[in-house]
Amino acid sequence: MSDDAPDSLIPYDEIVQEALRAVVGRVLGEVETTGALPGNHHFYITFKTAAPGVDIPKHLKERFPDEMTIVIQNRFWELKVTEEGFEVGLSFNQLPAKLVIPFAAITGFHDPAVNFALQFHVQGDDSEPEEHDEAENDHPVAAPVEDGSNVVSVDFSRKK
Repeated sequence: MSDDAPDSLIPYDEIVQEALRAVVGRVLGEVETTGALPGNHHFYITFKTAAPGVDIPKHLKERFPDEMTIVIQNRFWELKVTEEGFEVGLSFNQLPAKLVIPFAAITGFHDPAVNFALQFHVQGDDSEPEEHDEAENDHPVAAPVEDGSNVVSVDFSRKK
């Protein structure tokens, strides 16, 4: 694209982000319906802990004030998916916790079983994410996504 391209009056970035977040919702909805993850599939979901609608225990919010990654694999319960987001029960240091995460708060979704990943931009947050530890709820950190994988990253930067 050239620097002379006019700003779009159609919010393509928002439309695409919303559509890709629907992928996450559909995948989680399938897991909710069947009650289990198929085959070796498991999910790393990264989200902004301070985003509107996020509800996590205080000790997790204190440990992860900006961003947190959870793993949905072996030990999770009460997964409930709505149009706006999802709720899930996970264990952290053998303490059960209920997390409520709106889809709009998600910054990353990765299924290492098939090397599929989506990355999102959270509206209203132009800052760089802080480095953070993984939440370590039930699986070690995933291997990094390699070039040539099924990674979809959408970033429509508006020229000013």
